[in-house]
Parts: sequence; structure tokens; C-alpha cells
Amino acid sequence: MPSNESNAAHDIRIGVDSGGTFTDIAVYDETNGVILIWKVSSTPDDPSRGIHDGVAEAVQRFFGERARVTSFGHGTTVATNAVIQRRGNVTGLITTAGFRDVLEIGRQTRASLYNLKIRRPPPLARRDHRHEVVERMRWDGTVETLLDETGVREAARRLKADGVEAVAVCLINSYRNPVHEQRIGAILREEMPEAFISLSTDIAPEYREFERTSTVVLNAYVGPLMQRYLNRLAGRLSAGGIAEKPTLTQSNGGVISFAQAQDQPVRTILSGPAAGVVGATAIAGLAGYPDIITFDMGGTSTDVALIEGAAPRIAVDAEVHGYPIRVPMLDIKTVGAGGGSLAAVDTGGLIEVGPASAGAFPGPVCYELGNVQPTVTDANVVLQVLNPVSLLAGRMPISQDAACAAIAKLGADLGLGVMEAAQGIVNMAIANMVRAVRVISVERGYDPRDFTLFAFGGAGPIHATRLARELGIARVLVPRTPGVLCALGLLLSDLKCSFSATRLCTLTEAARAEMAAGFDEVIARCAAWFDAEDVTAARRSIRLSVDMRYAGQGHELNVPAGEALDVAALRAGFERIHTQMYGYTASEEPIQITTFRAEAVAAVTKAPIRAFPPASGAAAEAIMTTREVWLPECGGFTPAPVYDREKLGPGHVITGPAIVEQMDSTVLILSGQTASVDPYLNLIVEG
Repeated sequence: MPSNESNAAHDIRIGVDSGGTFTDIAVYDETNGVILIWKVSSTPDDPSRGIHDGVAEAVQRFFGERARVTSFGHGTTVATNAVIQRRGNVTGLITTAGFRDVLEIGRQTRASLYNLKIRRPPPLARRDHRHEVVERMRWDGTVETLLDETGVREAARRLKADGVEAVAVCLINSYRNPVHEQRIGAILREEMPEAFISLSTDIAPEYREFERTSTVVLNAYVGPLMQRYLNRLAGRLSAGGIAEKPTLTQSNGGVISFAQAQDQPVRTILSGPAAGVVGATAIAGLAGYPDIITFDMGGTSTDVALIEGAAPRIAVDAEVHGYPIRVPMLDIKTVGAGGGSLAAVDTGGLIEVGPASAGAFPGPVCYELGNVQPTVTDANVVLQVLNPVSLLAGRMPISQDAACAAIAKLGADLGLGVMEAAQGIVNMAIANMVRAVRVISVERGYDPRDFTLFAFGGAGPIHATRLARELGIARVLVPRTPGVLCALGLLLSDLKCSFSATRLCTLTEAARAEMAAGFDEVIARCAAWFDAEDVTAARRSIRLSVDMRYAGQGHELNVPAGEALDVAALRAGFERIHTQMYGYTASEEPIQITTFRAEAVAAVTKAPIRAFPPASGAAAEAIMTTREVWLPECGGFTPAPVYDREKLGPGHVITGPAIVEQMDSTVLILSGQTASVDPYLNLIVEG
């Protein structure tokens, strides 16, 4: 903690991740070169209030009145939760005549082939709020039928009369020529000046009508909500003296301005988890582990991602809670299993965990705020893996008796004792996480045993060692501040924006000019964005890639492209990725390029992750107490030393069973495992 003795103001950078249960804050003190963390309960009714109050509390605690904020980064789940809870705005759609029902028709695929009861999520724009207009653009961008502007005005007036607050516009083949969409947008702004207007050519100018329509409708659905939220937050930050331009994490791991996030909120759907992946990649790379599986378990959900060669995977064809989305995002798999996930008995008489969550309020039963249904956190409190008296280093008293009573009731319904029921809840949560990890590893041609499990989130380190054993993973890395890593990731993220252009061509030397034109188009849009954001030349970089497929395939693979247009290198890259995903190549088949992509990166000065000298004392000096912990593999309650993470230093080694506690999380080290502290104060658990 920095000294408050000096009267000089400290220049600080702040990263805040607002989750469903806790709001995490990371502060980099540029004056002293140290990183500080803080954690407060979220305020689901208005997340901006919890952010403002938490930041003010952290700054006052660490610096008093002597601090000057030089940058503010934010990760949020506001857009995601709006989709999950179906509380977005009343949304309309204007589309080409004949395409009104594309949202229902979709791809006519079934996610679960043999499940006769499966239900697709309802369209975010109701059918009576979807209107067709006469116009037609050909595949090459030439006009087949002129736009009927009178019909557009009639549709706009009907939408306004129906109370529609946001309108998405998606026309057939508009990605090749946006003129009709742009004109519709202008008319809508005249007729409905109070509405949020979203054009597909601004959000996802790519082919595939269903995915493009879904993406722009999703953008419109959460648009007004995000505008109100970010306006409230900006106002609170400004009133609190944070005058620097705030930024928001987007799903691709970069950050964008609040203004751009308000126009294109669909880019922030995975805002919080993406920042965690950025932080994990940076820390693991420094520690010498370029191949990791990130395991981020928070209060309401668990997010996992596979990182190979210190480079996160980017997905361009993703799905968010059943809705296709076509904007670049980190390849993250989410399951509804967090510390606050509710446990119940399903119709088959078995324990069911999640996806429903107790959230921040009322929270787990042990919080004693009104919830009576046990959660994963309650189970860990009963098992005494978690501190049974208080959380957040004593700042948050809890009741183990209340947790025991709730789990005893659940256990009675199952014919189990309280300890067996509590362990069953944890086991079921672990099973949910195992399935998630296998989706992003085994199902994509990777063996999870070849990776290090990187555990973070408030609840990640508690469960990571059990998860690793289930998957056969030999090593778990727990960073110095696991509970606030998403907030820390915001201090390590560059400013980014992604652009795309669909141009169908065959990968041959003869198509070199057409390919060059595709890259030139997206590079020019990158340059325009750099200029708009006042990015200096020294901070600019562009990452190119293309979506490729064998002719006749229905889906593409994204392949990185170098600055030089090398046809042979693109072919080799595609075949390598195709083999990884599908196990074969078809060298005799022609390869097509469908979409050219560019990611504009504006480098920012990042908070340094520094190394520390070897510890001078013994690890035993960090033991605070010994606690009886329920470990089935040890036959029940087993004494385990409880270590203070703040007192562990490089070179210290701990043998399990043991518990390591810190303000923002708790680490469980199982019997037969050893944990060592590396120079970056990461805890490396093996065995």
C-alpha cells in the first residue's frame, strides 16, 4: 500500500470489472509502480452506483484525497444480462421484402438432434414489429430495385405508434452496397428521432443473412439500455473527478470508447470475461506458460478459453445464449456455474446446480440476506474450504449455521447427510465445468493435458485443483490477484476495433488483385478509425486475417494473414487449422476466401507485472491457523494449515492438503499436490 505521508498527488490508472455478485477494482499507482486491488458487492439495480462507490472507497483507502486518475477502463455484464434476462428494449426490424421471417427460419439446424423438447430462444424483434420494404440489391452491389422511401416512412410511423424504442435495419446483399440501408437510417432518424437506429452495414457488413440480421437486432435490442447505463456511469465518474476518457472492454479483448460502445453495444457482450483472458495471457506468458486453459469462475457463471502460444483464439461465428452473433470475439465458453449458483433436486431426484444464481442480493444463504436455497458458496462454507466465519479478509461476516441448515434440508430430500450433500453440490459444479473445458479443447482437437489450467475469478482457485484432477491436467497456475484479474486485464488491454469486408474469391495467384482489393478496403477503414481516435503513428498496428473454406463447405475457418500477400502461406495456414479442427485436408479441393478482416490496434502503456526477489523467511511463517476441511479422498474432515497469501514469497513451497487465503479468493491445495511461488508471486500447483 502506498504511503499517505507525502502530499504529492499520485497518478493512478483504474480498471473495474462489474459482475453479477462483486465489483472488482484494480488500481495501478504510476507514481510508485504498484498494483492495488479492492472488491465490493455489486448493485444489480444500478451497476454504475456500485462502480462509483467502490472506486471512491478504494481511492480513499489507498490514497486519501491525493490521487489523479489518468485512465479508467471498465468491463461489464450489462449487455449480456439484458439478453439472458430478456429485459432489452422493444425492438423493430426493417428488411427487404420477402425476408421478414429470417429470424425464425435461421439455418434450420438443431443444437441437440435427438432432443424432441428443445426450444429455440424467441426472436428479439417480434413479428408484428418486423416490416418489409421494397428494394433489391444484387450480389455484386448493383441496384436491382430502387428503394421505396414512402414504404420506409410508413413502416417507421407504424413502429413509432407501436412504442418501438430501437430499430434494426438489415437488407439483402447490403454488405456489397450500403446505400439503401444508409437512406433508411436517415429516414428513421427523421421519423423516429428518439429511437436507437442500428444498420447491419455498420455492425457486421458480411454475407450470411440470418447471422447478420441476428447480430444487428441484438445490437438494437441492448442499445438504449447500454446508452442509459453508460451515460449514468459517465456522469457519476465525471462528478467524482474522473475526467479522462473512459473505455469499455469489447468481446475481442480490446477496449473502445464509451461513445463507440453506445453505438455498437453488441461488441461488449463478453466484455468482462474478455478482459480476464487478456490478463491471464499476459501473466502466463511472463511466467513461461504460453499454452493455458483459462478458468474464470465468478459469482454467477464460469468462463473458459484455450490459449495456444500466448495468443487467444478469435471466433467470428459465435452464439450468445442461443442468438448467433457475427462480430469478432475471444473464443470463450460460458456455463451457468458460479459461486452463487443455486442447488436443487431435479425431476430425476439428482442434484442440479445452476444456471439460476442468487446473485449479489440476496446472495448465498450464508450472507443471511433472505435467500434460503443453498449455493456452491454455501457448500464450500459447510465443507470449510472457504472461511466459515467471514469473507473479503474479514470485511464480510457470514453464517456457517445458516448454510448448514439450507444444505441439510436439501440433503434430506436426497437421503444424504449435510456433508455428503455439500460435497455433491461441489462435485456437480465441477462436472459442469469439465464439460465446458472439453468443448473448447477435446472437441476442437486439443488434449487438455497438454495445457496449464489458469485459475481466477473469486471462486476459480477453490475449484481449480479438483477440476484439474478430473481432466488429468498436471499443473494449475493461480495468479497473485485471481479474484480481480478481469479488472487487472483492463490495465493490460490495448484500444482495438475490428473491420470486415465480404468478397468471395478463390485462393489462387490469378486472384491476387481481387485479394489485394479486399485487404485494402479493411486497411483503409482501420486508418479512418485511427484518425478518428487521434492515434499516433507509433501506436498503430493492424492484424490481418481471412475467413476461408473448401469450395462447397458451409462454414469458414479464420486464418491469420501476414502483411505480404502470400498465397502459399495462406493455403498452408488454412490446411493446418483445418487439420486441427477436422483431422484431414483435401489438397485437391479449391479453397475460397469469403471475408477479409483487419483488427486495428492502438497500443497503450500497460501496467507492468514485476518480479519479486526470493522470500527471506520460511513458508511456515505464513500459516495463520489450522482448519478442519472436509476432503472425501482423505476420509472426511482433515486438518489443513491455512496460509496468508500476502506472506508467501518466491521460492516458498507448500504441500497439501492446505488452504491459501487472500482478500479476493481462496486456493485449495489437495492431498498429494505441492504449490510453489514463482518470481511473479503466482502460485504453481502440481501433482
